[in-house]
Amino acid sequence: MNDLKGFKGKVIVVTRPMERAQIAVDMIKENGGISLVVPTLELEAFPSDSLMDLCQRAGELDWIIFTSPASLESLFKYCKDFKENLNPHCQVAVIGPRTERVLNEYGLSAGIVPEDYTAEGLLEEFQGINLQGKIVGVPRTFNARDVLPEGLKEMGATVFLAEAYKSTQPQDPSKVAWLVEEIIKGKIDAITFTSPLTVTNLFEMAGDKKGELVQSLRKGNIKIAAIGPITQKPLEKLGIKSITPPKYTVNNMLMRLMEEIDN
Repeated sequence: MNDLKGFKGKVIVVTRPMERAQIAVDMIKENGGISLVVPTLELEAFPSDSLMDLCQRAGELDWIIFTSPASLESLFKYCKDFKENLNPHCQVAVIGPRTERVLNEYGLSAGIVPEDYTAEGLLEEFQGINLQGKIVGVPRTFNARDVLPEGLKEMGATVFLAEAYKSTQPQDPSKVAWLVEEIIKGKIDAITFTSPLTVTNLFEMAGDKKGELVQSLRKGNIKIAAIGPITQKPLEKLGIKSITPPKYTVNNMLMRLMEEIDN
C-alpha cells in the first residue's frame, strides 16, 4: 500500500447505505480522494412473522448463520432475549470478518468465518460438517440469493429462513437521478458497488436515462469497483467492465481501485 499514490483528488462514489458508508469514506479521504456517498440501497429493519418465529425457536437451533451486520442488528433489536434463550450448544457462522465484529459486540463468537466471503464460501466450510437433521436459522433479507438455504437443505439441514430486514430503493430518488447525470457528463472518476442490489437499483432508478448511463460506463473512463464476483455479475450482463479485489472487503476493494487508478 505504501507504493500506491492514493486517489489523488479523484471523485469516488460510494453507493452503499449511508449507515454502512463510513469505512469507505474514511479510507477515500485518508488516501487523498473525494468521497461522494449516494446510496442506491436502503436497509430497513423489519420484525416479520418469520423473524419472530425464529426468536421463538432459539432454544431449538443447532446453527445460526448471519450473512450481514444488518441481520444481526435486526434480530437483537426485536429479540432482545435471543442470546439468553439460544440453545447453549448452538454454533454460529458468519459470512465475513465485519459481520463477525458485530457478532462479538453482542457477546457471541463465530465458529465459522469462511475465507471466501460469499454464500458459496459458507457452504464450502460446511462440507465437512454433518448437518443431517440439524436445525439451522438464517435471518437475512428475502432479496438475497437462495444459494445458501438450498445448499444447506441439500446437506440434510432443516432451514428456518427469517426476514430480518428489507433492502429497498431509496425513498428519495433525487440524489440518484443527480448521480446518473454526473456519470453521463463524465464528472465522476470511480464508482464502488458492495452488493448486486447497489448495481441493479442504480440502473432501474436511471429510468429513461439507463441507455445513456450504460453507454457512459462502457467507455471505461470511469473506473468501477465491485466488492466481489457476485456483485460483478449484473455489471457483466450490461457489458460494463469492473475490477474486484482478491478478498471481498471494502478495504481490499478500495486498495484494488487505487492500484487501477495508479495505472
